[in-house]
Amino acid sequence: MKLLLRMFLVFAKVGVMTFGGGYAMLPILQREVVEKQKWASEEELMDFFAIGQCTPGIIAVNTATFIGQKNKGILGGIFATLGLVFPSLVIISLLAGVIEAFSHIVWVQHAFGGIRICVCVLILNAVIKLFKKAAIDLPSTLIFIVVALAAFLTDLSPVIFVVIAAVLGIVIKNAGGKKA
Repeated sequence: MKLLLRMFLVFAKVGVMTFGGGYAMLPILQREVVEKQKWASEEELMDFFAIGQCTPGIIAVNTATFIGQKNKGILGGIFATLGLVFPSLVIISLLAGVIEAFSHIVWVQHAFGGIRICVCVLILNAVIKLFKKAAIDLPSTLIFIVVALAAFLTDLSPVIFVVIAAVLGIVIKNAGGKKA
């Protein structure tokens, strides 16, 4: 029960960073889950992100569910998920009642503009950290380049990119005599 409560509280701490949605939470998830709690390795977290992107729902919620389930079964998945979404529910409920009344105020609009920029930086930071761990050799860097170009130049679903990356990983690694 202690671990379940800790999971709820850790994921609630992550969930407080609701600005920007799931992607903004990724660097915080990485720090809390991998570095502090040691509930997953960098590689496992990247796998959870990838699976979370391919499954219905918000990537951070999906990732929390996977991590909770990995460490404490179904109850762990439930507690981690509830912990992540609880702060959002409270914050959104509070804001919903007052946002319309204050959204026309210039400084509120400027504050949200600043928050959007901050979220971009947080996402970029997560991308850089993940890239350093994922692009460990020439084949993985080539996969990154191919998928990045496809993402920038097309409107394909992220699921297609994950499938493309998986196929390229198998083909390139096997062609080089390495196990995928």
